[in-house]
Amino acid sequence: MSGITDFLTGPWEHLFMQRAFAVAVMCGIVSGVVGSHVVLRGMAFIGDAVSHSVFPGVAIAFVLHVNLVLGGAVAGLLTALAVAVFSQNRRLKEDSVIGVFFAAAFGLGIVILSTAPGYSGSLESFLFGQILGISDGDVLTVAVTGLVLLAVAAAVHKELVTVSLDRETARAAGLPVFALDIVLYALVTVTVVISLQAVGNILVLALLITPAACARLLTDRIGVMMLLAPAVGAGSAVVGLYLSYAYNLAAGGLIVLVVTAVFVLCWVFAPRHGLLAAGRRRRSRGRTGAPPESAPVRPAAAEAPARTPAG
Repeated sequence: MSGITDFLTGPWEHLFMQRAFAVAVMCGIVSGVVGSHVVLRGMAFIGDAVSHSVFPGVAIAFVLHVNLVLGGAVAGLLTALAVAVFSQNRRLKEDSVIGVFFAAAFGLGIVILSTAPGYSGSLESFLFGQILGISDGDVLTVAVTGLVLLAVAAAVHKELVTVSLDRETARAAGLPVFALDIVLYALVTVTVVISLQAVGNILVLALLITPAACARLLTDRIGVMMLLAPAVGAGSAVVGLYLSYAYNLAAGGLIVLVVTAVFVLCWVFAPRHGLLAAGRRRRSRGRTGAPPESAPVRPAAAEAPARTPAG
């Protein structure tokens, strides 16, 4: 019994672990909320694109000896704005435009860094995360930024859901679709930037997408999904940090592995949409001869507002 107690309380005796837990939980919550909109929109690729598009900003900040996170945020927001603008041409699908700009941004970052010798060690924390080395200032920055992100996401929640469900209907109802695109891209960009210290540039997509994907398997209700996703993200971050402390392994990688394990469990055992549930339905239909059932889309009426054009 004492061994379990030591395992649970041991990490909290260290200030660096307390900071790590605080940042990990906050990043897990924010990523879960913002990631839910990304998964609903079917644009998971944007998380990967943004995580790479911050690279040239970080490279420029490194060369100029300024704050790396600030440089990454500026570059990510500019790339997100470019994607939003070019995606308005419906001849091109959104993922195609994202692919163009994320590759260009990453290429630009490589070119810039090639002019600055000795950069690899300094950028290790950016690529792989350094959650155990964050400062009190970092915790405060993540807390304030996270609260702002959650407030913005709550303010435009219904509008973002409406655009995700039916873009053309949202436009016909008078919603500012282009502005909402920019808001969503900005939310994703800032979420990625504040999560870099937790899991790093390479793994940040998992923290943004996987908790929301778990929630999508567990519920048909968008409101419930918005609660489950941050719970999965924050819980996985805490478990990952405990394992990192106990076994002296990379914290960012373990956080990602834990949330991926949760996804696999949801994929198998989800009560309605899991593998086992689907097998039971197939066996039941085989016995009764009933036709296959369709998967309904059931957003709450209050979550998908119908608006009429002004004037």
